[in-house]
Amino acid sequence: MAHDDSTPARPDGIDPAGMRVIWLLLVAAFVAILNETTMGIAIPHLNRDLGLPPELGQWMTSAFMLTMAVIIPTTGFLLQRFTTRQVFIAAMSAFSLGTLVALIAPGFAVLLVGRVVQALGTGVMMPLLMTTMMNVVPPQHRGRMMGRVSLVMSLAPAIGQSVSGAVLDALSWRWLFAIMLPIALVSLIVGARLMTNLGTTRDAPIDAVSVPLSALAFGGIVFGLSQFSGGAADGDGISPAMIGIVSLAVGAVALGLFVWRQLVLQRDDRALLDLRVLRSGNYSIAVIITALVALTMFGTLTTLPIYLQDVVGLEALEAGLIMLPGSVLMGLLGPIMGRVYDRHGPRPLLVPGTALVAAMLFLYSTVGESTPVPLLVAGQIGFSIGMAMSFTPLFSASLGSLPRSLYSHGSAVLSSLQQVAGAAGVAILIATYSGLLQSGLADGLDARVAGAAGTRAGFLIAAIIAIVPFALSFFVRKPADQQSPGAPAAH
Repeated sequence: MAHDDSTPARPDGIDPAGMRVIWLLLVAAFVAILNETTMGIAIPHLNRDLGLPPELGQWMTSAFMLTMAVIIPTTGFLLQRFTTRQVFIAAMSAFSLGTLVALIAPGFAVLLVGRVVQALGTGVMMPLLMTTMMNVVPPQHRGRMMGRVSLVMSLAPAIGQSVSGAVLDALSWRWLFAIMLPIALVSLIVGARLMTNLGTTRDAPIDAVSVPLSALAFGGIVFGLSQFSGGAADGDGISPAMIGIVSLAVGAVALGLFVWRQLVLQRDDRALLDLRVLRSGNYSIAVIITALVALTMFGTLTTLPIYLQDVVGLEALEAGLIMLPGSVLMGLLGPIMGRVYDRHGPRPLLVPGTALVAAMLFLYSTVGESTPVPLLVAGQIGFSIGMAMSFTPLFSASLGSLPRSLYSHGSAVLSSLQQVAGAAGVAILIATYSGLLQSGLADGLDARVAGAAGTRAGFLIAAIIAIVPFALSFFVRKPADQQSPGAPAAH
């Protein structure tokens, strides 16, 4: 359905109706990410209240990530087949319903169902936002607008962790969903009333073979990675690590078949996920950097609160407050970084930004049980500034390197790889932390000393991985349609 609006364009060339849609999607994405990040600190409370072993309680986040990994690859098709308004209402309805189910859940099984339904809506929201922004915003202003996406990605986790810590210190875990539900419903009602359909839809076919292959591929990989932070073998002698290896093998085979299927189907524009986006070298490099930066970010945001509570000995609220300043600063810097990108391109931000991320991870690899709290806060602030300098130019340069017809598929590939990389980051850092913690306890070490050793090792691995984005950052260029006259274009 084509959009028709007679309202004159703003001075920056953005259609006012399109701008309204972007703001509605930004709010919805904020709500979805806020929900996703409140559960990390809540899991120990859920385990105690429901009498769950840690490996079962971890499914509150594992099932969410698994569902996201399955739904995100289909968004390239969904965003072509259905209107902006239809996709938004479906996504926010699923998210609101899942929140309600989780709020009234009598036990673990129903609570898990609620989380899965929530994830169905969340998985669609970021690709919808990114694709809409690429279609609405003129190329020369995309950096500034992508900075607002970075703001949402930063402020939501910061507020989510702090609010979660405060709520859990005083109230039941159900209040996390009770607070979220009215916010989600208001977003749904306002969005359904004000949302405008942008662009056009087409009768895109759905390939019945690609969907299960996609679920097996991305779902199998994310599930397999999540198993490496599991505990010991069960009564049958099957360890989570063994389950993870089998799941990764199944996921890898399914991924190979999925890629082959898409290469065949895209010749006739029938692919579920069009991989022609990878023909752009600038897009491919930017996506690789984005995935590796996401790996370090999700791993850090998961491991650091555990270290602060179990090794340093802080309460949940105190741990959330330590994370707060850096995350708020990252959000506030997003639009500023976007303006710098629009004027100077990606490298003046991306090169020092990825270097700062790596440097702060090396700093974290030296922490112990008595590391001063101000140093931890400073490290988190530096890490967050590096993230702010990285994500905005990466989002703008990657999707901006594609033709308009591939925006939805480019956004789906970007989001899928972010999800897999995030799961890998959590798996690598938590498995390293848990492995050295258990080894240290077996050797008679104090739990805090053993936990500090696991923390240092996990962050050292992340720091070494972070060197790769820094090395690749020199090769990212500003897309041709965002260039000022005479500047070198991306190829």
